[in-house]
Amino acid sequence: MREPAAGAARPTGEESKAVGEDPKLVKYFQRVTAELQRTRERLRELENPADDPVAVVGMGCRFGGGVGSPEELWELLAAERDVITGFPADRGWTEEQIYHPEPGTPGRSYVRHGAFLDDAADFDSEFFGISPREALSMDPQQRIALEVTWQALESAGIDPAGLRGSRTGVFLGLSNADYATAVREMPEDMLGQLSIGNAGSVTSGRLAYVFGLQGPVLTVDTACSSSLVGIHLAVQSLRAGECTLALAGGVTVLSSPLLFIDYARQRALAPDGRCKPFSMAADGTAWGEGAGMLVLEKLSDARRNHHPVLALLRGSAINSDGTSSGLTAPNGTAQQQVIADALASAGLSPADVDAVEAHGTGTALGDPIEAQALLAGYGRHRGDRPPLLIGAVKSNLAHTQAAAGVAGVVKMVLAMRHSTLPKTLNIGTATPPRVDWAQGGIELLTSAVPWPRDGRPRRAGVSAFGVGGTNAHVILEDPEPDPDTEPGDRAVPPLLAWTLSGRTEQALSAQAAALHEYLDRARPDLLDLSWSLATTRAHLPHRAVVFGSRPADLAAGLTALSTGRNDTKSATAVVSGTAVRNGTTAFVYPHECTPAVVRALATQYAQAEPFAEHLSACAATLAELVGWSLTDVLRGDPDVPPLDRPDVLAPAALAVLTGVTRTWCASGVRPAALAGHGSGRLAASWAVGWLSLSSALRIAAGCPAGVEPDVVDVPPPPRPVCRCCAGTPAVGCGTVRPRTTTARCRLPNPAWLPASCGPTVIDCWSCSVGTPRARPPRCPTVPPCWPCRRRRRAR
Repeated sequence: MREPAAGAARPTGEESKAVGEDPKLVKYFQRVTAELQRTRERLRELENPADDPVAVVGMGCRFGGGVGSPEELWELLAAERDVITGFPADRGWTEEQIYHPEPGTPGRSYVRHGAFLDDAADFDSEFFGISPREALSMDPQQRIALEVTWQALESAGIDPAGLRGSRTGVFLGLSNADYATAVREMPEDMLGQLSIGNAGSVTSGRLAYVFGLQGPVLTVDTACSSSLVGIHLAVQSLRAGECTLALAGGVTVLSSPLLFIDYARQRALAPDGRCKPFSMAADGTAWGEGAGMLVLEKLSDARRNHHPVLALLRGSAINSDGTSSGLTAPNGTAQQQVIADALASAGLSPADVDAVEAHGTGTALGDPIEAQALLAGYGRHRGDRPPLLIGAVKSNLAHTQAAAGVAGVVKMVLAMRHSTLPKTLNIGTATPPRVDWAQGGIELLTSAVPWPRDGRPRRAGVSAFGVGGTNAHVILEDPEPDPDTEPGDRAVPPLLAWTLSGRTEQALSAQAAALHEYLDRARPDLLDLSWSLATTRAHLPHRAVVFGSRPADLAAGLTALSTGRNDTKSATAVVSGTAVRNGTTAFVYPHECTPAVVRALATQYAQAEPFAEHLSACAATLAELVGWSLTDVLRGDPDVPPLDRPDVLAPAALAVLTGVTRTWCASGVRPAALAGHGSGRLAASWAVGWLSLSSALRIAAGCPAGVEPDVVDVPPPPRPVCRCCAGTPAVGCGTVRPRTTTARCRLPNPAWLPASCGPTVIDCWSCSVGTPRARPPRCPTVPPCWPCRRRRRAR
């Protein structure tokens, strides 16, 4: 550190102490330090782009048993349940048609259980701008991929509509396409749509088309490893700069029973429809349905864009079995090699990994080969580290094929977030004798195990192996907390707004019901929830806002929206309506504000420079007019008049409301219309430029006798006018439109009209201080202002 030059003044102890105790300076130095740190990190990332890992910033999923989100998946895992059921009733095939207990029966399956999506046939085509006719010809896998992608993007705090034209890539795993085979009759004019709607390449292209994505888009089919291979390719694309954001995942829906019949002929299915990974009782795989989608972004971009970093993809690798004992038989050497390659790409040793989500299909052939590869790749290199813990989510969800890899990734990310490795079901006795578990270094998750950080990042591997021989392995890492997201002191406003939206009115009601259920289950922080609903969700045409300050307010408002009954006794207000395309912003000023609201607004905006400057100007003007200090009144000092006194509250409220207006305008929010009711018309008159600040404050404080307020020069026409006074501003009519070109004040909402313009001077300003018109026109809808009525009677 450089010494000050000779003769330079040094700060005294008192000055240093004053600087250190100044909260504004402390906050400034903290912000500058954080920005310098981020700048250094960004420079380091630009110099070494390979060192910038890829982050998982969002997740979405759907699986059998009604699992509709990652949170619901974790509830299932924590409860140690599976989702195995009988054949679904909405596919056109029944147990009587398909099931036969005798294996090898032609055209029949000896298995009648699996993990099926409850609502695979449901699809809101209008939401995605797809006609019902086109939706009918689409493979359900395309429909579910759209829905899960929307969910994943919103979980990342990204408005899906905001990605249009972006370099976002899509890497979608898809290995089953049997919807067309289940269609028995199709109108001839829909045959073209059927071929497009069932093409595997179109499934990923559909995502790019609907969301307007212009990065690399491809459908990956490597069978059971499809989604994990897609994740690997997405990571490579992000690191190569081909895309700035990537969607990676997979989807499987069984539209026909062909897969059950085919694998039953090979005796490859578990009779009870349950996978038993690495178990002595393993007797075949089990089929399931599901979809999962990850939103991936380089860590530096995720931090800069303030997206949540759920996990890091530290390394990944893919390879092929090559020649093995059979075309579809696994190759243990290749599996061991793909693990080594993934560790090398991550720059890690086997001892750095705590757990592996195994492929674990529950077959007598595949599981022992995979166990031997894990022992060779991880178990024999642990040193003094605890044993590697092995689990498989197929014991809960069955084998979801193209979605299997991403299901394992979602599970392990959730396990990191909850610091627990969940139990793997149906293991019983571990697989002997071909696997020598006594070698040590590996243990099966026969019960849930805590997963603490213990001073180092938690890391997990995820494996997936395709029936065609394509193997994939990825390494996940628990990220360090973002310093910018650490909880700290924050001012909670006295009134919160919770926003909801839907494509239709029914969808809005459903959103309200879903949020109510989430409120009861998760008990979220209300301020965080308000911010997230407003800034991280798409704003659809049908909208509603619930205002309140307590959980009871939000719950009552959501109940009113979901049931259609406007019974919100505990809520401050519920406002709903339909957004107008290309709508503009309006500022509405209330008739009166309570002292608590005035003080809360002053506190909330106190740090904003435009607000502070405006309040100082108001304080100087009011000091000359009334003799008391506005700043002292807002602070509640004992030697000044109380704020609840009407002659004090009116000018103070005006000063605060106009200060808030100036702050919003300085931030770039400009109103296309202003409205003021009662005393709020003073603030509207100042905002539109018809009254100077001093004139508005004089009126609010009680203008002294003989003092005529000055009117600010109004720009030349076209400008809004009052219909009862041709050519004068429409302050008294309740609505002001600063950019309208009409010659009359067109009132958008009759509910805003006052019963009478009233006798106050501000109701029709030009009539009071300007030259009266000789024959003012009649107002067919708005009662004329008081001076106009007086002149009319005089005539």
